[in-house]
Amino acid sequence: MALQITDATINEVLQTDKLVVIDFWAEWCGPCKMVGPIIDQISEEYKDKVVVGKLDVDNNDDTTSRYGIRNIPTVLFIKNGEVVDKVVGAGAKTLFTDKIDKLI
Repeated sequence: MALQITDATINEVLQTDKLVVIDFWAEWCGPCKMVGPIIDQISEEYKDKVVVGKLDVDNNDDTTSRYGIRNIPTVLFIKNGEVVDKVVGAGAKTLFTDKIDKLI
């Protein structure tokens, strides 16, 4: 299961040498409900290599603004504190895993 990331925990989550994958989502977002289970699967499959989390945009304005999130779902790929790739909108699992495989 993916970590539940908040404004209060984001900086701690980013204190890692591993790739960090964050799914920005909201409960009311239909496409987010398609991406959510994929993110949970990826969290399990890559648990020793990647930190995977979800951030609810409705309850975490600071982090949402910090990364300029305007559309959801948006999945950010962060390495050493810097965004190195992103996916905006829903997509197949391979869209996410292909990016992860290239970045780890």
